[in-house]
Amino acid sequence: MKENNPRAYQICTKTIMDTSDSNIIFDENGISDYYHNFKQNILPNWHPNKEGEEKLWKTIEKIKQEGRNQDHDCIIGISGGVDSSYMVYLAKEVFGLRPLIFHVDAGWNSQQAVNNIERIVDGLNLDLHTEVINWEEMKDLQLAFFKAQVAHLDTPQDHAFQAALYNFAAKHGFRYILNGGNYSTECVREPLEWHYHASDLRQLKDIHATFGKIPLKTFPLADIFKYKIYYKYFKNINVVKPLDCMPYIKEDAMNFLVERFGWQKYAHKHYESRFTRFYEGYWLLNKFGFDKRRAHFSSLILTGQLTRDEALKRIAIKPYDDETIMQDFEYIATKLDITVQELRAIEAGENKTYRDYKNNMFLLDLGAKGMRMMGMEKKLIR
Repeated sequence: MKENNPRAYQICTKTIMDTSDSNIIFDENGISDYYHNFKQNILPNWHPNKEGEEKLWKTIEKIKQEGRNQDHDCIIGISGGVDSSYMVYLAKEVFGLRPLIFHVDAGWNSQQAVNNIERIVDGLNLDLHTEVINWEEMKDLQLAFFKAQVAHLDTPQDHAFQAALYNFAAKHGFRYILNGGNYSTECVREPLEWHYHASDLRQLKDIHATFGKIPLKTFPLADIFKYKIYYKYFKNINVVKPLDCMPYIKEDAMNFLVERFGWQKYAHKHYESRFTRFYEGYWLLNKFGFDKRRAHFSSLILTGQLTRDEALKRIAIKPYDDETIMQDFEYIATKLDITVQELRAIEAGENKTYRDYKNNMFLLDLGAKGMRMMGMEKKLIR
């Protein structure tokens, strides 16, 4: 593991976020800004209670009314993970909506993900649209990010998932996207040095131009300004996050999905993608010293779903076993058409950050501040 932070080691006394985030701030009691952000910015604006449910049901009724003459009144992206799977169940069975289920196959699905999507869609008798990303383009872009030596290695997948969904929704006139994102399991955001904005199209294009070889002719593209401005205000696409408007306990949701649909559990958040399991469970941790489980577990601590002591025990255990890591290492290299030795050479290379490539960070910060000043967005994350 490479040392990225010269600071003396310190860990938050309320969460398990630590100085692997080089910008973390501690108060005189050793409590980090992640905890204070949760208390000051998220809790006052998060309503998983009667107030939130009443507001949600008004939105649900609006979706039904506006979509009454359409085959589907909303669209939901599904990955096979717990949040999106449970969101689909709620939409159909609890809210009475008629969603189109949208899946992006970027070439890295695990068998668990495929099984879970089939179980949910078939079990609820829903329509599924799958957009398959051109593998040659996806492979070339993914390898370009490896060669760029950046930590945000999952950007090609993340960008494809979101861009494909929004582009499809806009093209086919969907007004509402139901999203499984939630504060209950995601109130602690990974710092930018761990996972830079996948929606920064300028960065994606620069890394691809520098290291890629195949033109991105069909790969779905869209930047954050298109999402925040064009799609929202000109195409009238609204993103609704129902899981923020009701109590949502991750473990309970998983157990329900297992019992109701024969859904398969997976080891950790995002591990429904074989690539993401390798990237988060091995590459990011061993090459950069970043363990995303710290953010995931800290979210569960702050929302009362996990004790700090239990989180410390879990974080001390390797994300997955050495044999599986070696299998995934060979699998990833083979899928990318390189040798294991070539992938090892990339792993041993000099680490880079998003700052080493063209990016829109200045404009993103400026836009966020402007939208907050105009009351269009609240500052809910650090």
